[in-house]
Amino acid sequence: MANGRHPAGGARGRRRSAVLGAALGGCALVAAGTAPAAAHPGGPGRASAYVALGDSYTSGPGIPRQVDADCARSDRNYPSLVAARRQVAAFTDVSCGGATTAEMWQAQGTNPPQLDALDRHTDLVTVQIGGNDVGFGSIITTCARLAAQDPAGNPCERSYTASGHDQLALTVVRTAPKIGRVLRAVHARAPHARVVVVGYPDLLPDDGSGCFPQVPFAQQDFAYLRDTEKRLNLMLRLVAGVNRAEYVDTYGPTVGHDMCKAPADRWIEPLQPSSPAAPAHPNAKGEAAMAEAVLDRLDRGRGRN
Repeated sequence: MANGRHPAGGARGRRRSAVLGAALGGCALVAAGTAPAAAHPGGPGRASAYVALGDSYTSGPGIPRQVDADCARSDRNYPSLVAARRQVAAFTDVSCGGATTAEMWQAQGTNPPQLDALDRHTDLVTVQIGGNDVGFGSIITTCARLAAQDPAGNPCERSYTASGHDQLALTVVRTAPKIGRVLRAVHARAPHARVVVVGYPDLLPDDGSGCFPQVPFAQQDFAYLRDTEKRLNLMLRLVAGVNRAEYVDTYGPTVGHDMCKAPADRWIEPLQPSSPAAPAHPNAKGEAAMAEAVLDRLDRGRGRN
């Protein structure tokens, strides 16, 4: 990312980082949320120009119909469902599989910098980013590889905490300023927009149980990885709060539909999907559930996270 395109952080940015770090260190990792409302009628104040930014959890890789092969973008992803239900006049989805916060400012294949989709006429922005900055893909690969060493233990957790510090927890904290810069850039380019940060859905059993070999992690690593995701979502909620953005919890509404569940019940596919979707990603039901959570947040109006 070119430094010249980022808003200056300065002392205010350092204070925000300090507050966030303290909050992450002291908060319990609890995913709040209830099932969203079933109906979402339109009304006054409904957005007319909606832009969706995000990574593969937004774009919907593998879900029919794919409308952008380079970014693995589906027309049944949650932004498309939200746009249809809200009947927006203009809808732009620039989410792209593999995106990090860097791709907000730089092109990704044929996808231009995601922030370029925003202008002064944009009045709704959803942002779901950070998973690739934390390293979702490499974490899955590492933990699956280490599981063979101690299938009943926690070899992945031991590896990431061998230095005496939880490297994944530190990575989450280090990602927070990047999310903050993204949100400040969104406000600068779309100053009249309602900005909504979308969290990540429940990937693994919330009770910490495992399902080897369907998901090839060691038994005691399931709880560690669950807590890592909760820590990421907590960070996103806190960063949204200090950057004039709203937060949408998609974890709570998807509990009980993780990748360990039976095919009929799961909204997140395991490493060998049985429904059209990328491994360890939401299927069409998962995208629909995230859409409901976003719609519920929008229907409640602007307010606290």
